[in-house]
Amino acid sequence: MQAESGFDVGGRLRQLRLARSLSQRELAKRAGVTNSTISLIEQNSVSPSVSSLKKILDALPVSISAFFAGDELSAPKTFYRAGELTEIGDGRLSFRLVAARRPERHMSIIHERYPPGADTGEEMLEHAGEEGGVVVAGEIEITVNGESEVLGAGDAYYFDSRLPHRFRNPGEETCVIVSANTPPGFSDGGQELHHA
Repeated sequence: MQAESGFDVGGRLRQLRLARSLSQRELAKRAGVTNSTISLIEQNSVSPSVSSLKKILDALPVSISAFFAGDELSAPKTFYRAGELTEIGDGRLSFRLVAARRPERHMSIIHERYPPGADTGEEMLEHAGEEGGVVVAGEIEITVNGESEVLGAGDAYYFDSRLPHRFRNPGEETCVIVSANTPPGFSDGGQELHHA
């Protein structure tokens, strides 16, 4: 999570933990992870998965967007170049968030990339809200509440995010999706993480 953007994940986590007067042990206990996990992340020895980072941030509590935005929330802007999207993926799955630092955002718009074989994980995801998207390239198998469908370029989906769901790329090319969810999963207005 650090290499591409130069963002200091470990330093930021340590800053937030200390600001709340929490020991590594206490934060690990609250988040349901090991003490060594917190220590290794803070030393930037490991890059946490999106789901691990979400667990830890939920224990603080801090949203993914607030974590990556730091204290630099900016005035709203209208247009964003490709390089200005905030990468919040785990290194394998790429989730690039539009307007991550926009205050009072009411939805999340994400440019997603799933390489061949990529999967959000065997544990089904569930969170408050609704989400939808359009497949731009490749194919994706989406399972929602026990029902699975493989979608290709131009196909779309929309569902209640409280239903258990999972995304998996069964194809041989990278799948690209542009998605939206509400409430905003990566902002100060919402604590939930899209797809993880």
